[in-house]
This record gives sequence, structure tokens and C-alpha cells, in this order.
Amino acid sequence: MENYSIIIFILAIVIGLSAFADTIKLPQPILLVIVGVAIGFIPTMTEIEINPEIIFLIFLPPLLYDASFNISPKDFKTNINTIGTLAISLVFLTTIGIAVVAYFMIPGMTWPLAFVLGAILSATDAVAAISITKGLGISHKTLTILEGESLINDASALVAYRFAVAAVMGSAFIIWKATLQFLLLLGGGFLVGFVMAKILSFILNRVHKNANVTISFMLLMPFVTYLIAEHLHVSGVIAVVILGLAIARFSKKIFPESLKNQSRSLWDIIIFLLNGLIFILIGLNFRYILKNIDDHMILPYIGYAVIITIVALLIRMARIFLQKINLQKAFHNNKGKRRVSEHALLDFNNSIILSWSGMRGIVSLAIAIGIPKELEDGSPFPERTVIIFISVAVVLLTLIGQGLTLPWIVKKLSIKKEESHS
Repeated sequence: MENYSIIIFILAIVIGLSAFADTIKLPQPILLVIVGVAIGFIPTMTEIEINPEIIFLIFLPPLLYDASFNISPKDFKTNINTIGTLAISLVFLTTIGIAVVAYFMIPGMTWPLAFVLGAILSATDAVAAISITKGLGISHKTLTILEGESLINDASALVAYRFAVAAVMGSAFIIWKATLQFLLLLGGGFLVGFVMAKILSFILNRVHKNANVTISFMLLMPFVTYLIAEHLHVSGVIAVVILGLAIARFSKKIFPESLKNQSRSLWDIIIFLLNGLIFILIGLNFRYILKNIDDHMILPYIGYAVIITIVALLIRMARIFLQKINLQKAFHNNKGKRRVSEHALLDFNNSIILSWSGMRGIVSLAIAIGIPKELEDGSPFPERTVIIFISVAVVLLTLIGQGLTLPWIVKKLSIKKEESHS
């Protein structure tokens, strides 16, 4: 009952602060995270236990479904090369980069533990990036790439994390087994999403004249799809994304305009409340994670988090600019065969905004809190509190640091663009 009251209290704060954020021209996620941290330090505030499985089930399916439902299939296909690069290869590159830095910098870090930390922080959170970039006039292509990346990168990060935790538990890492499992997770997720989309299309074809039943089915199906995929040990993330992409195409054909508007309004409210709750929860948890760390180690760990944030940003920037060069080379070397569309090319402004939009968020937080408390022999999981603290610190640093400066960078780039055109 107490937790229920706190959730109602938090939702009321989310609604109030969102209106206030618009007035003071501060991105909503930043304000919500800062207020969440502040509320967490109120002495009478009770701790909200975050169950990672509940976070994945309650937050991921609707957010992923909404993003995949609204993404343009044509734009997604045009930019698939860049989206795949950021969502798969960049995730594994970031995992390795952070692991190397953590191993040599943080006392007590073994290679498997360093890879656990790297995997936790490898995926960016487009919920944060898109919430912060809303209304900044960013190009449709950049938003499509950011959304597309976030639809797939959670699956890559979860695979990297599972193998890193297995290595800490004593399992040997075998590259071909890891690759095979990754392909099975993606392929299985695709298949589950495809089958569930066919089932939902069949149902909606028969009930679409009843608006309430139709919208209820569309609200329920992302959760059902995610649960079935996870139960079958394939990627729930990919399954929900495929469901969203397929139903978006289907709904355009048979849904009347009034039903589309009704559905859109309801989804907008749900996504607005879930987003707000996510950012408040990230802030709220900082105090309870902080209490498990020795006072004299807080500053060094925050220092490590700053360095890891910079390393992750530099890896992202390097990979995006390399992708920009590769796309241009492929475009010019096509010899009449236009494999790379001109619309898929990245310019300098795109590349900078994509680089700076690599914020971490709720998925990193949920994965970190979900680290097992014990090893198989019953001994405590080594450096668990340190990994969680550094992960949360990096999430806060990227959300507040990159989030506050991103609007300024976008503004500067748009001014330069206008000057170059005049």
C-alpha cells in the first residue's frame, strides 16, 4: 500500500513537473532526474525496490512497440546500414572499450567483471534522446536513426551482459557459441514477433469496427508478445519491435481515421506517464545505491564514471564518423549500382548530433540492478555494489551532462548551417 501511494505521488509530480519544464525551457527528462535525486534524499522517503524483470516487462514492451509503430518503414529501410552499425557493432565495441578502461583503472576489477560493466553501459537509451531532442528541429533522418538504433541495441546489450555474467559465474566464453546464440535470439525474436503480428492482424480484421476492443488488443499484445518470446528464451525486444512494425503497416490499411486518432491519444498519455516514471525512478535510486558505498570511495568512483562516460562518447563518435566515411565511399564506388541511397548519407551535423545523443537510461539501470547477488557456490557476486554505483553514475552523467548540452549543440549547428546557406 505504501509503494502504491508513492507511485501515485510520483505520477502527480511527473505531470506537474512536465508542465513546469515547458515553462522554464528545460528538457523534461533532465528535470525529472534531478527532482528524483532530490526526492530520494528526503529522510522520510522509503526505498522503492526496483525489480529488473518488472521494469523490463512494464516499461520495455509499450515503449518499444510505440517507437516501432511510429517509425517510418521506408526511412528505417533507407538507414538500415547505419542503424545496424550502431545497434550491433557499436554495442559490442563499447562493451570492449569500457571493459578495457575499467580493468586497468578500477581496483578489484577482473576481466569478466569489467565486461559486465561494459555490457551494462553499452546500449544507449533513445527514450532519453528523443524526449530531449523533441522540439529542437532535428532532421527526420537523425530521429529515425536514433529510434531505429534503440529498437535493436537493447537485444545486443542483453546478449553481451548474459555472456559476461556467465564468465563471472565460471563459464568459458566461446566466440562461435556466443555468435550462434546471438543469431538464435534475434531470429527467434523475429519469428515470435512475426507470428504474433499475424495473430493480432487476424483478430483486428474482425473487431476493428469496435474501437474499445481494438485498442485494448493493441495495448495488451506487446506485453503478451514480450512474455512469450522471453519464455521461449529468444529476444522479447526484437519480438515487440517486429510486432510494432507489422501492425503499423496493417493499421494504415484498415483503420478508420477516428480510430487512429483515438488510439494515438491513449498511447501518447501512456508513453508520457511511463517516460516520466522512468526518469524519476532513475533519480530516486541514487541515494539507496550510494548508501552501499564507503564514503571515502564515492569521489574516486564518480571519477571513474566520468572517464567511462568520456570513453563511451569517444567510441560512439569515432564509429559514427567512420560510418559517415564508409557510406560516402560506398556511394561513390557503386559504379552505376546504387546500393547506398543518397538519403542514407550522413553529414557533419547529423554525425555530431547522433554522437552526442548517446545517453544511457532505464535499460542500463535495470540490467545493473539485475546483477545476481550470489554466485552459484553461494558466495557474494564480486564488486556488485561498485558496478551498480558506477553504472547509475554514468546514467546520471550522460542524462544530465549530454542532455543539458544537446539543445545548445543543435542550436549552434543550425546557426552554422544557416550561415553557410546564406
